[in-house]
Amino acid sequence: MDNLMNNNVVYLTGKITGEPKYSHSVFGEGFYETHVEVERLSSQKDVIPVTVSERLLDEGGFEDGSQVSIEGQFRSYNKLIDGKSKLMLTVFVREITDDEYALNTNRIELTGYVCKPPVFRTTPFKREIADILIAVNRAYNKSDYIPCIAWGRNARFAAKLEVGDKISLSGRIQSREYQKVLESGEQETRTAYEISIGRLCFAGACSEEEEMTE
Repeated sequence: MDNLMNNNVVYLTGKITGEPKYSHSVFGEGFYETHVEVERLSSQKDVIPVTVSERLLDEGGFEDGSQVSIEGQFRSYNKLIDGKSKLMLTVFVREITDDEYALNTNRIELTGYVCKPPVFRTTPFKREIADILIAVNRAYNKSDYIPCIAWGRNARFAAKLEVGDKISLSGRIQSREYQKVLESGEQETRTAYEISIGRLCFAGACSEEEEMTE
């Protein structure tokens, strides 16, 4: 169980945007959804969905505009939208921490398995990028499917990975908006969430050579 907990660890410090809204109940305990706005070193901001239990809500600190520091896990689930299953991502809050002024305000550490062939590409500006989808085991025989993006030498490393490879990575959760063309021809602005990788290696073989990237 401890190993499964350590497979997926997230630390966030930021501002709550929006009052928590009821999502669902598990064994009689209610869970609520809101967002945490985290500023990058570049002054851009990531707005990250979080899910918090009513027990933690009662402790306070999740009011709109409040500053909060949390520890949790980045989890995925499937949601039926317009008759189609869509992968949803959220930070499941496990506890409130005292790291309000921590330097690493957005950090995630994952260990999991490559579950789709990585997609390597080069931008018009010759920047190397690789997209990876990894499956991270969770308790009760569940898994979370986390999209990740690697850059530069991490992207070149990722391009050689094969389905089933066990890897470890650290980085940050980022949000980005994109335009989705609907069947009607209209465009809709949507938000995607993914891990921007700062360090990537085979599980058990990580060093401190890779620096966090912005």
